[in-house]
Amino acid sequence: MFHDRLADTARRIEAQFTRVLADLEPVPVVQAMGYATEGGKRLRAFLVLESARLHGVDPARAIWPATAIEALHAYSLVHDDLPCMDDDDLRRGRPTVHVKWNDGLAVLTGDALHSLAFELVSHPETGPPQVRAELALSLARASGAQGMVLGQALDMAAETAETALTLDQITALQAGKTGALIQWSACAGAHLAQADPAPLQRYAQAMGLAFQIADDILDVEGDAEKAGKRLNKDAQAGKATFVSLLGLEGAKSRATALVEQACAALSPYGTQAETLREAARFVIARDN
Repeated sequence: MFHDRLADTARRIEAQFTRVLADLEPVPVVQAMGYATEGGKRLRAFLVLESARLHGVDPARAIWPATAIEALHAYSLVHDDLPCMDDDDLRRGRPTVHVKWNDGLAVLTGDALHSLAFELVSHPETGPPQVRAELALSLARASGAQGMVLGQALDMAAETAETALTLDQITALQAGKTGALIQWSACAGAHLAQADPAPLQRYAQAMGLAFQIADDILDVEGDAEKAGKRLNKDAQAGKATFVSLLGLEGAKSRATALVEQACAALSPYGTQAETLREAARFVIARDN
């Protein structure tokens, strides 16, 4: 069920981006926007659509914030890949935007995708004005200096820190860098329905942290020969990971416990939330 709905989400998001971008001039920055929004797991959009389904929200309304979060996620990746940030040449097996075009166009592409996210989440078809306002305000907080941007800034600072981050510090860092947008996505359906988002918020907090721990595990297990070197390097540098702090088996145990916590948070929804439970299990079972 989960994988079918995730695949359906990907198809729907691709179609919505095609529709939205078709209204813009086919200049290089718009071409790059289309390029940057292709592919990916679409997990954040899935969380929007699935939480909306859980609350009986029309999918025609939910598709707008679902596409918005993918636009915002794409902007963050375009900027993260820049030479002044992570300096990555590949993204999803293809040249990154700054490699395919140039640094300046990549900056503008990210800026345009950021703006597009707020245009989409504020679209009249999303719902009444108070719903759109709440979604836009909460997205601004989740993506800015209280959320994703703060987390990224803390991550960059850790690169040159004299001492490694503590477990509490890296947990707070990842709550912004990765968790904030996952939490926004999972709570979007409740906001669309003007319902209590608290159970979904607890679900997403646990799931988001499990997601990042799983990323750290994949970084190590992706190359067994480098695992020992990676652990030693992380222990000595300012940029710690959950694996360097907890050990590989400890990180796996922590991720599993968080998934169980996420699933338990959905108890008010009963069996209707089973697909969301499958999504939580997926984040620690994935191989990329």
